[in-house]
Amino acid sequence: MVKRVVGILTEAGEIRRLLEENVDREDLETDPSVVTVLLNETMPRITVPEDASIEEVATLVGREVGGAVEQLVGAFTLAFAMLAQVHDSGQTDVTSADVLQDLALRAEQIGSDGPDDVGP
Repeated sequence: MVKRVVGILTEAGEIRRLLEENVDREDLETDPSVVTVLLNETMPRITVPEDASIEEVATLVGREVGGAVEQLVGAFTLAFAMLAQVHDSGQTDVTSADVLQDLALRAEQIGSDGPDDVGP
């Protein structure tokens, strides 16, 4: 999940950079499909019984979707916290792209080594 979030943030940063170079660019794809793909990959498929009440549907959706939303929010929160820490420290030799790359590498390590500390 963290690597997907890093990808989205990296793509957004690249689009911002290109637009800063030339605001009138029309060749940039700003289609939200990358976010749609992320949501489609992370949100569970839910089967709702035909006779389910509104309360039962709400409980089912909350239970099934809650964990995925929690992971997604956690990954964005982690990325934000790492970016904010570098910003607040006043480091001028580290770019946001550097921070995101480091986060992606740490997430890759965790994926292959097990749960280690991913924090800054």
